[in-house]
Amino acid sequence: MTTPALAAIDLTKDYGDGPALDSVSLTIEAGERTALVGHNGSGKTTLLRMAAGLLDSTSGRLEIFGCRPVDIDARRRLSYLSDTPVFYDDLSVWEHLEYTARLHGVVDWIDRASELLVALGLDSRADDLPSRFSRGLKQKAAIATALVRPFDLLLVDEPFVGLDTAGKKALLSSFDDASDRGATLVVATHEPSFLDRVSRVIILRNGEVVHDGSPTDDFVRSWIHSPS
Repeated sequence: MTTPALAAIDLTKDYGDGPALDSVSLTIEAGERTALVGHNGSGKTTLLRMAAGLLDSTSGRLEIFGCRPVDIDARRRLSYLSDTPVFYDDLSVWEHLEYTARLHGVVDWIDRASELLVALGLDSRADDLPSRFSRGLKQKAAIATALVRPFDLLLVDEPFVGLDTAGKKALLSSFDDASDRGATLVVATHEPSFLDRVSRVIILRNGEVVHDGSPTDDFVRSWIHSPS
């Protein structure tokens, strides 16, 4: 039996003013392309940050390929693209890519880094400091940093915010490439068009899973266009 890429069992996170996640149970199999949908405050970011090992659960259990998110094997196999990327103040875009690639044992990283920068339109900004970039450019630099390393599971939180058309196209192409290599994708998004590129949509509301199914379900289409 194949170990799921992500498994949550009665997962709860309470910040003290009510649960951000409330007894969430779900399983995402290796190789799946999943969209995580929900209005602001639904629990999407909390779930992704817990899966990335950045938040502890209040109760319940979460596993990444059968390991705790904080375990070395889970961290090795998972790449996380945050909706609020953070960079070192004194490292250039290129230095971020080199640092991340070498940290994860990538030997032939230069060609991959160059391809990502060209695709994202950042090749002319490789020597600049991303900490000083605009929101859109920071997002592009974060995308390149997340994709320059190997991974089996890619967790992405609202990646399309601030991206221009070329950036969105490059990101979608990178998602396709990762999926073709067998990686599992979990993308939290408000972008309706992205639902056409996944096999599964999980909808969260007030920290609970209210729908888990095909992106073509009528419920999904009505929800994505409903007011927050």
